[in-house]
Amino acid sequence: MTRQDCLDLDAADVLAPLREQFALPAGVVYLDGNSLGPLPVAAAARVARVVEREWGEGLIRSWNDAGWIELGQRIGDKIARLVGAGPGEAIVADSTSANLFKALCAALDLARGRNVVLTDEDNFPTDLYIAQSIADQRGLELRRVPASQIAARVDDSVAVVLLTQVNYRSGRLHAMAPLNRAAHAAGAVTLWDLSHSAGVVPIDLAADDADFAVGCGYKYLNGGPGAPAYLWAHPRHLARMDAEAMRQPLSGWLGHASPFDFSPDYRPAPGVARFLCGTPPVLSLAALECGIDTVLAAEPHGGVAALRRKSIALTDLFMTLVETRCEGQGLALATPRNPAERGSQVSFACEHDAYAVIQALIERGVIGDFRAPDLVRFGFSPLYTRFVDAWDAAFALHDVLASDTWRAPRFQRRGGVT
Repeated sequence: MTRQDCLDLDAADVLAPLREQFALPAGVVYLDGNSLGPLPVAAAARVARVVEREWGEGLIRSWNDAGWIELGQRIGDKIARLVGAGPGEAIVADSTSANLFKALCAALDLARGRNVVLTDEDNFPTDLYIAQSIADQRGLELRRVPASQIAARVDDSVAVVLLTQVNYRSGRLHAMAPLNRAAHAAGAVTLWDLSHSAGVVPIDLAADDADFAVGCGYKYLNGGPGAPAYLWAHPRHLARMDAEAMRQPLSGWLGHASPFDFSPDYRPAPGVARFLCGTPPVLSLAALECGIDTVLAAEPHGGVAALRRKSIALTDLFMTLVETRCEGQGLALATPRNPAERGSQVSFACEHDAYAVIQALIERGVIGDFRAPDLVRFGFSPLYTRFVDAWDAAFALHDVLASDTWRAPRFQRRGGVT
């Protein structure tokens, strides 16, 4: 494999034109879309139009005239197409943490009498924090076990199995359908965090018989920094909620059946709309819709399945290049080598100062990221990442390590965000 071979792969790539949807800086290889997707070209114009015309000229009339009040439902339906859900089953609102709180409380209502929330010991911290806070409030146990033991540890004490589909550190991919079956066989409910998988991994929540799911909008969905999150509930549970078998704990005004009646008593909206809480953030939603549209643009080319095939090819190539080029330079693969067991990222444990290595790499124009204590992490979004980007990033990483560039004092200084 040569650099020219990578250029030839890019020339033959049917997904290559999708890169034009993004405002990517010249001279930068961006491998951090698993933390923050790049700016869609359409987003800047869309947000400007919302600010200048819909807000500036339409003023409060735009809640009706521009459809602001329906944005959460409309974008939720678009996200549903990416995760194997139907219209009216997903809603966009709030943050991942808030939606996790709402969904976990509702899930626990379905499993009253059980006292354990079972989760991966290496789950994303906000998921652990939210779950622990609910466990403390309800007198439950948050049981953390190794990922490989989840299915075997589901028993009749477990109320909810809470998992992130792709591990944020290693990139390990949980097999959703078998874990749902194991949970349901024991009478437990499942709740999935799709933040590191939606948009790059084929997901079929309905076919895999999941119960609840949440996820953020700013990673592979390219919705912008702090973009609103989403929540999905299986229709069978939404029907039970209509019968008040379970409740959404954050009963905000927009989740009311008739919010503009301004009734002093709460009456939940039917279906997934009851998971709404406060007033929707219109500017953020406008940007998020542009981000979702960049992923949906892959549908004529094979959709998420095509993105997945390219993702596997990119990550396979990068792993091979790094292990060959950087042999003996203190890196050890931390991501599963089997494509069926990984998402769309590659992580290496680094025996040097991993943070400094990433900072030196960023100065070279290759943006990856660091995860404590020792991981260098690289995310591959098939929408805009090229095969030649994988080549250039691997060779830049070799140069940073071989030259000891990372030892320079300027790379040791840490900002508030690492």
